[in-house]
Amino acid sequence: MRPRTVHVLIGICGALGVCVVVLGVFVAVLSRRTSRRGDEHVGTVVAALESRMDELARDLAGAVERAEEESRRSRFLGGIAGSIDLDEVLEQTLEAAESLPGVDAALVRLEGDGDPIVAARGIPAEQAERQALSGPPDGSVSRAVELVYRYADNAAGEPIRSGVAVPLADDQRGAGLLAIFTRDSARRFGDEDVTRLEELAGRAGPAIANAREFREMRLQADLDSLTGLHNRRYFHETLAREVARAHRYGRTLALVLFDLDDFKEINDRLGHLGGDSVLAEAAERLHEAVRSADIPCRVGGDEFGVIVPEAGQEEAQLLVTRVQRAISSRPLAQAGRVRLSAGVAELRNEDDAVALFERADELLYASKPERRGGLSAADGTS
Repeated sequence: MRPRTVHVLIGICGALGVCVVVLGVFVAVLSRRTSRRGDEHVGTVVAALESRMDELARDLAGAVERAEEESRRSRFLGGIAGSIDLDEVLEQTLEAAESLPGVDAALVRLEGDGDPIVAARGIPAEQAERQALSGPPDGSVSRAVELVYRYADNAAGEPIRSGVAVPLADDQRGAGLLAIFTRDSARRFGDEDVTRLEELAGRAGPAIANAREFREMRLQADLDSLTGLHNRRYFHETLAREVARAHRYGRTLALVLFDLDDFKEINDRLGHLGGDSVLAEAAERLHEAVRSADIPCRVGGDEFGVIVPEAGQEEAQLLVTRVQRAISSRPLAQAGRVRLSAGVAELRNEDDAVALFERADELLYASKPERRGGLSAADGTS
């Protein structure tokens, strides 16, 4: 709590105490008078003092509430400044925004080179992603954007009624907005709300910018420069994390390892640059064939791995079929038609990440055409 707030509270408490003492003295002295006029005077004084005490009590309650709010906001802002994890920074920003008076939901929208980053509290994720937030249509710079929503009389649930959005303070990159919303049809956000939101945006903006830059640097460090897929280090770190999560929550997990058949011969025939172009195009087709939840990586050389969360043997085999069709159905770069082999392993209760990887790798080796008469996938559940 700030010193100024403490002084205000002390002053209000002191004034309240003085009123209590004065009231006691007046009551003690004036109660001795027995005349009707004296009783009326006592009643007037007591009523005035009681009114003043009620006023001071309300001021004290308001000051305590404001002090608690300021303390919460300061705590949130301190946490924002101390983190470089983007998800954590966004969550703390939203928590701070949602703690403002009369706020039922909050949203952050960050623009950039790709799809916008959207995070929200109090609004389902799919609704938050559809939320349209922008500035004036003529492109002029506004201080804030006020939003008012009108519904039919039979609107279901408790829909968002109004909101206000302010720019995030970030001079280094694309635009961003921080918005707050209310479900109270009688509530409208005024200048005081905008000022509070601007203060939060001014503190959160640089922290969000730093966290985004750190994430992008980390992402670049985790990418394979040739194929654009995640690299070997990221693959093993993520596999360990997904195995632990699957065991913790009792969920399914599969791992698929691929490699291109006869890639050494392709590389010898086309040279290293030609071989690299084959790998790059194969990776692009692999990326197109996987689900959005799957995690494709280049494990090394011509070997690729796909971590398949929330999936068992059957789903993983469908993935193998899609990838085989994507790569083998038409010529691949200068190499012509290329076949690939796959090893599929589903997580077992006794598996750690190493055991799961080794089993998939053994099944990949066993699936090579010279060992399986041309069959290109192995079943890892036996």
